[in-house]
Amino acid sequence: MYLCDMIRSNDETVHSGAQLVELVNEIGFLPLLSSGINGFSAEEVVDDDCRYVVFDDGGWDWPLWKWKGSMVTDGGLVYGKFFNKKAGFVSREWWPDLCNYRRHAYPAPAEGSIEETILLTLGEGGSMITRELRKACGFDGPKMRSRFDSYITRLQMACRIVTEDFVYPTDKHGREYGWGWSLLTTPEQLYGREFCRCARTPNESFARMTEHLQCLLLNTPEQQIVRLLK
Repeated sequence: MYLCDMIRSNDETVHSGAQLVELVNEIGFLPLLSSGINGFSAEEVVDDDCRYVVFDDGGWDWPLWKWKGSMVTDGGLVYGKFFNKKAGFVSREWWPDLCNYRRHAYPAPAEGSIEETILLTLGEGGSMITRELRKACGFDGPKMRSRFDSYITRLQMACRIVTEDFVYPTDKHGREYGWGWSLLTTPEQLYGREFCRCARTPNESFARMTEHLQCLLLNTPEQQIVRLLK
């Protein structure tokens, strides 16, 4: 049985950001969009009217997308590209294990590397949206955006960068529009150093997360779960 089927069979359809926060705190991990594991994403567990829709006039609505910011700022979840380079949520309970394992799997940036420069820049700036961070790191030339974004993704996979909030441009009436920009920071700056510490070894953390997801995602091949956590 898939996670989305389990939720709907219990009449617990998710139709608000608060309910989604409760779900993530209950299960620990939840990718935002399709994860490669059928039914294991926020997009698949929310009610149909919370999904992306395009109107006849060209406008759009996507309640799930709009919930992200408050789920992080008010709900206390950790958000970033943590699942096979795709975005998703992690509960505070499970973050130390994920951080513990990933920082072992993705060693600290080498001295003088671009990744170290990014982290040092964030350390000085506190938090910055991607384009500001890219410019501050000297990646403001042509065709540098995708290259820089790959470094940011790797640092998120390493649990060294997280999303603090989302920033949206406003029109002349002060109304927000567009997809928004991630406000990036380090987990130490946002939550404190103790938040990233774990008493287990990296291998123990990995085994604990794998066992947890195997119990949650019944009938899912182990290699799919491992691929999601690697």
